[in-house]
Amino acid sequence: MTVVVVFANPPREGLVATGLAESTPLSTAEAADLYEAAFRDAVLAVDRSGGELLVNYPDEDSLPEPHRTDTPPEAELRALVADTLGGTGDVRFERQVGSTFGARAGNTVTHLLREEGADSVAVVTPTAPLLSRTTIDSAAMKLRTNEVVIGPSTRGRAYYAGFAEPIDFEGAFDSPALPTLAARGSDAGHDVDFVGSLPSLETRADLLDTLPLLRARFAAERIVPDYTSAFVHEHGLDVVVEDGEERIVRD
Repeated sequence: MTVVVVFANPPREGLVATGLAESTPLSTAEAADLYEAAFRDAVLAVDRSGGELLVNYPDEDSLPEPHRTDTPPEAELRALVADTLGGTGDVRFERQVGSTFGARAGNTVTHLLREEGADSVAVVTPTAPLLSRTTIDSAAMKLRTNEVVIGPSTRGRAYYAGFAEPIDFEGAFDSPALPTLAARGSDAGHDVDFVGSLPSLETRADLLDTLPLLRARFAAERIVPDYTSAFVHEHGLDVVVEDGEERIVRD
């Protein structure tokens, strides 16, 4: 079984999804709500898959001073998971350890593989709302015969990184993460494979990529991420082309 680790911050205004708030019609509060929706969808996707869900949360003291509250990040994320899944009985929660994302991911992946005997470990964040049960299970199948499996996103990013053996994680998730992760896997003598590409959701360009795909899925009555789709509907988000330029509009 693959342990799927969702690295998440509490969805506080001004702390998360700041790139969306700075470059789209969304306010900082709305961008935080969209991050929360994507987090809930990631939790649902893992819960519906054959993987084991582990939520990795930061210490309150590691957050910037303006974004600290009286509610610990673990409690905040636990409440969201409980509301999304109807409880947290089968979900693990662990504190992030490390000064960078690569260090935190590396510490978690290496510990689970070497100390707990996990078959494989995957790293995801709430930035790919179209991550689905099917993708997670497909990646888990590939991890049975490949030590590293990567989910490519746009502009050299990776929305999913799975490992059956550790790699050198120092700086592995720095931009552009996709070629670096593949090279680190190859350098360690591992077989590297990929799952299908999905858009991330961090900037205006990402929202321009994601909205038409969601709208197409609505029209075709295909599976869509529950919470992100509800957010798009509630805010009337869409993409139009005016004078040859793509624009994000809202009702």
